[in-house]
Amino acid sequence: MSKKKIKRRIGLFALNVFFITICFIGLVPILYALTLSVSGDGGALSSNASILPTSFTLKNYEAVLREKPFLLWFKNSIVLSVGTMVIAMGFAIVAAYAFSRFQFRGKRKILLLLLLLNAFPQILSMFAIFRLFKTLNLLNSQGGLILIYAGSMCIFSIWNMKGYFDTIPIEIEEASKIDGASNGQLLTKIILPLALPAIIVTSVMVLIFVWNEYLFATTFLLNDKSYSLAGGLYQLQADDYTRSWPMFTAAAIMVSMPILVIFFAIQKYMVSGLTAGGVKG
Repeated sequence: MSKKKIKRRIGLFALNVFFITICFIGLVPILYALTLSVSGDGGALSSNASILPTSFTLKNYEAVLREKPFLLWFKNSIVLSVGTMVIAMGFAIVAAYAFSRFQFRGKRKILLLLLLLNAFPQILSMFAIFRLFKTLNLLNSQGGLILIYAGSMCIFSIWNMKGYFDTIPIEIEEASKIDGASNGQLLTKIILPLALPAIIVTSVMVLIFVWNEYLFATTFLLNDKSYSLAGGLYQLQADDYTRSWPMFTAAAIMVSMPILVIFFAIQKYMVSGLTAGGVKG
């Protein structure tokens, strides 16, 4: 074996060891949270804190489910996430297909305007939205919050879906039209099945955003019965007198599990769904 190949293999081995080490370092906070969630009472920064559990108990998980309205928060998050995903993707798929396939005046300017609007931090619109919601009696309303989420995520969805539609050969559509397919049949039976990876990935990205969103959820949902999981988690550690870090970490682990399951379920679509939608526009 030549010295060049030996050096190359040593370099690849060192690079792999480096990245594996980085992955383990990144997993340390997660492992510590998991350890704290199955431990007894104690502080997150106590002197006897350990990365590996010294005792095992599920009472923190039981306390979250029995003593706190966790299941109600869970249901609220599902309503917000699924409602936002359906509305945002319903508009985004049609709009992205129109931007990809049709030529009309102002098309590029509209796309750039949408991109510019998405570049501003959401907190800049907080006061205006609050006044608007107060006037329309939409405060503490899941429907109002879904409108905010759908409007913000629709822009991302349009751009990502348009990039994927651009990669689908137009000859497929022309052949379908020759066979007598209408525009509706073309979209539902030809284009959507071909764009399924991008649709799935974009939908999950919308779902994850809403699931983890904190700022608007805690501002516009004003009581514990309407909280999403993000607002509920904040309430678990907001009071210095009742704060329990083991209970908080147990709740955080349960909040993360559905997203992890969904992420691993669609992992095979991630590369094609994101890269194809991000390289052409």
